[in-house]
Amino acid sequence: MAKVIRTRNAHQSHIVKLLNGMTGRFSLWNIWQDFITMAAVSISNVLQNPHSAEREKMYERCASKYSVQELTTFAEILAEVAQSMEEYPDQDFLGELFMALGLGNEWAGQFFTPYSVCRAMSAMTIDNNIEERIAKQGWVSVNDPACGAGALLIAYANECKERGINFQTSVLFVAQDIDTVAGLMCYIQLSLMGCPGYVVIQNTLTNPSTSFDARGLLPHDNPNVWYTPFYNSPIWQGRRFASQMDLLFKSTSPPLTKPQEPIIETPLDNNDIKIAETTSQLTLF
Repeated sequence: MAKVIRTRNAHQSHIVKLLNGMTGRFSLWNIWQDFITMAAVSISNVLQNPHSAEREKMYERCASKYSVQELTTFAEILAEVAQSMEEYPDQDFLGELFMALGLGNEWAGQFFTPYSVCRAMSAMTIDNNIEERIAKQGWVSVNDPACGAGALLIAYANECKERGINFQTSVLFVAQDIDTVAGLMCYIQLSLMGCPGYVVIQNTLTNPSTSFDARGLLPHDNPNVWYTPFYNSPIWQGRRFASQMDLLFKSTSPPLTKPQEPIIETPLDNNDIKIAETTSQLTLF
């Protein structure tokens, strides 16, 4: 008897049908993994970045396994994801579909927190003075160091929207996860929602994401950092430039008063500011 897969809407149902139609030569898990990788690379390489060539090779390695028709099916699946998130932004589309397909049980026993719980958590943890902070600072940043598919950050974005806050211009989203597929699922969803920020795919406990500035705007770049398209929008480009100029000025300007005792200067790289906490909750800066 075929397993009954419960889905939220017609978009998820159609994706399940398309995925099942591709199984045979590859397992459902392998197909899902390749889809997530190719979708993430397609979004990342819309804009030129230092890792474009390397990520293009990732795409080609996945794509080489499939026929032209199968690649067209992948494109259709991504279109369904984008359309569903456009119509119903208040959901963890990929995370719920991942669990519905039973992939969490098959791969390392992963379990994603239900979106309804994440929505309640974001409503309880959001800063009650966030509007004042945005008015004073221009923007705030929020961090999830164990992001999974991004449900908490998606819920936070929707909570901001409910409060009349434009998260695309006022909130920087920083995410991290040890698992590549989970992190890229988060990256795809944040990108499609128009969330400015980045996802870091590495162990938060041993390699926490770090930034040159205190609020996470200027992360230390490496191939594990995936920047969303909106991170490169004009307003965030301007903020990064201003922050870089501020850091440059601080590192080269002489002290305003003569110090009473010698000051030992430390290279900027050793002054990394930790922006990823080890708790599984949102952190606001």
